[in-house]
Amino acid sequence: MKKFAIIGVDLAKNVFQLHGAGAEDGPILKKRLSRNQFLLFMSQIEPCKVAMEACATSHHWARELTALGHDVQLIPPIYVKPFVKRQKNDANDAEAIVEAALRPSMRTVPVKSKEQQALAMLFRTRDLLVMQRTQLVHALRAHLAEHGVAVRGGRRSIEPFIQALDDRLNGLPDQVREIGALYLDRIAQTAKEIETLECRIDAEADERELTRRLRTIPGVGPITAMAVEAFAPAMEAFARGRDFSAWLGLVPRQHSSGGKQRLGRTSKMGQRDIRRLLISGAMSIIHWKGRDGGKPGSWLARMLSRKPRMVIAIALANKLARIIWAMVTHRTDYRDPAGAVC
Repeated sequence: MKKFAIIGVDLAKNVFQLHGAGAEDGPILKKRLSRNQFLLFMSQIEPCKVAMEACATSHHWARELTALGHDVQLIPPIYVKPFVKRQKNDANDAEAIVEAALRPSMRTVPVKSKEQQALAMLFRTRDLLVMQRTQLVHALRAHLAEHGVAVRGGRRSIEPFIQALDDRLNGLPDQVREIGALYLDRIAQTAKEIETLECRIDAEADERELTRRLRTIPGVGPITAMAVEAFAPAMEAFARGRDFSAWLGLVPRQHSSGGKQRLGRTSKMGQRDIRRLLISGAMSIIHWKGRDGGKPGSWLARMLSRKPRMVIAIALANKLARIIWAMVTHRTDYRDPAGAVC
């Protein structure tokens, strides 16, 4: 069998498209394999560079191919798209992956371990259940409003809904009361499952030395600390804290030209889970620490006097991201003697 310098793999559920190239020659392999044939074929060739798009199953296949001795690179799909020639199909996609991987400055995605993906599943399952609980609450409130019953209150308490369904003077049909009870049972069950997952997250955060230290940062709780553990690559991959905050999408979008720098809103092109949690944590700091204008002389107090709160939250989230990078890379504890945060 010929020796390959690089093989591009277009992943799918059951059928994989391969495009292989030699060190000097053009394409020497264009092959379509089933899921069961893929690993068998890759185990029969000499170890080489294997490039794939970073997608849902790519981390699993990257671990499997690395175990066979191959050098695996995962490339963000947005960087592969410009190399697709004309029509989009599996063969052209595999060839585009090879072209993108051959670029010397191409950025790649670190391969996640099984443990990281398990933590990500725990985190995202909680997020899904929270979203489902919110949907159920909004749906029940809307159904009752159609019958002239307006229920106020947040999503964390179902007591106003119980009172509305038990009130015999509001004229609700019996069928609405029965289906409303079904909603309440589902909301209560979902809330119990969320609480169970949050207890597991707390327990995981307590067992890990890194997450225990990260939780000492203002605005960083166990969920945010576990999100950093699950979704962020090794902090050594970033040269400085600003690179980490840029990876999260917490830096301004640039539209610069001709030597003139033009900065816009935050790019939002990074890891959305950690970014959302850091912004929420920053808003909690502003809400509690900034009620009376902040501690005199602190960064937060100076910003509150001249900037809108949402702008301050983004800037504070950027600071928190840099603090996380510094604590992880330098293995230090949190300290804020000059009031740099709040």
